[in-house]
Amino acid sequence: MNRSTTATWARLAAGTAALGLALTACGSSDSNNNASAKSSDTPAAGSTSGSENFTNDKCSGSQTSADSLRVGGILPLTGNLAYLGPPEIAGVGLAVSDINAAGGVDGAKACHDIQDSGDSTDMSVSTASAGSLVASNPSVVIGAASSSVSLNVVDTFASNKIVEVSPANTAVDLSGYSPYYFRTAPPDGIQGNALGTLISTDGYQKVAFIVFNDTYGTGLRNAVQQTIESSGGQCTYGCKGQGDEFPAGQTTFSSEVGAALATKPDAIVVLAFDETKQIIPELKSQGWDMSKVYLSDGNTADYSKDFEKGTMEGAQGTIPGADPDQSFKDRLSGWAEVGEGKPLADYAYGAESYDATILAALAAVKGGATDPQTIQKNFAAVSGATGGEECKTYADCVKLLKDGKEIRYAGPSGIGPINKQNDPSSAFIGIFKYNADNKNELSTTVQGSSS
Repeated sequence: MNRSTTATWARLAAGTAALGLALTACGSSDSNNNASAKSSDTPAAGSTSGSENFTNDKCSGSQTSADSLRVGGILPLTGNLAYLGPPEIAGVGLAVSDINAAGGVDGAKACHDIQDSGDSTDMSVSTASAGSLVASNPSVVIGAASSSVSLNVVDTFASNKIVEVSPANTAVDLSGYSPYYFRTAPPDGIQGNALGTLISTDGYQKVAFIVFNDTYGTGLRNAVQQTIESSGGQCTYGCKGQGDEFPAGQTTFSSEVGAALATKPDAIVVLAFDETKQIIPELKSQGWDMSKVYLSDGNTADYSKDFEKGTMEGAQGTIPGADPDQSFKDRLSGWAEVGEGKPLADYAYGAESYDATILAALAAVKGGATDPQTIQKNFAAVSGATGGEECKTYADCVKLLKDGKEIRYAGPSGIGPINKQNDPSSAFIGIFKYNADNKNELSTTVQGSSS
């Protein structure tokens, strides 16, 4: 397997004009799994004068968007994405704590109300939570993590003119879906281009997909396939239009794995959630070289407790988002100890959840009210869509707004200003590689742009 270089990435990305993306390697970090980070001596974005007196500001029944910044959450407390719940909840909780430490929103307190999104195998969970959140009259709702779940509830929030900001949705179907839907995670065009380019630069031309039939899985597969084909490669199994996708929640995969291997691919891309825990052992039992397996954000997780040592060694995966500095991760985990009773073991989408909440609060400050309509009108502007002076903390950004200035909040997620599709105009994608303990270690970060 060849190690990618900046020049190779840039050359291949230039050949994928159909996606309108540009990718450049931003460098490598020391090996760290997704629950660890690069060390840094600089203050974390969002730090509050070094104070670590975190508060767990849960909403009371009387707090509404009329008198508070009521931050609802529809996040995975249960289901096959539950491992993403703790960092996302911590991102919201830490942001609310920081907002209140800086005086709230024009004196109005912020609070959070986290409800369960469940997953796409039981939409009744998210339907019930969306109804509960609407009834509570929130200022903004952060979530969902699953694109399919967001598609299940987005119309409920939009019809009630409530802003929904997802820190993790990546399905291309959600780009520009509603004036009330935003996200701080990049759409799959960016991640798919990064993953496809990684596979191509590793020297693989014949690629098979084992993908579940979900808007996230098929949308990401389409983007990866297009990138591979643009670089001269081909799809051998699980390709767009062939109908080889499996339903979410399936538990046995001998036939899918056997069919994929029969096409003699150079590499296999697994796009799934918890089903990955059955797919990986099946691939290994049928003799596949696991260093030729590629994953995405839905399953690039720590499998040290799930598989025998060495099972995943050499496999790679992508997770959207910058790798925040250590001080921010320490603060995120510190809040989790206060708010959830234990430190974080994973940090995926924690920064995106934090920034989603801070952007909503800044939009409220800019508009002079905490209702969702005010936040909707000003959300893109405080992200830098109208230009403005860069600021990195809620307190500093508020000072600029009070001085009548336009701002560009630059938080720990590293996203660019929100574009006309209500997506980040640019974002980072982390490239992870598995070690002998089946842990995913960050090896490289690339930046993608939709401009």
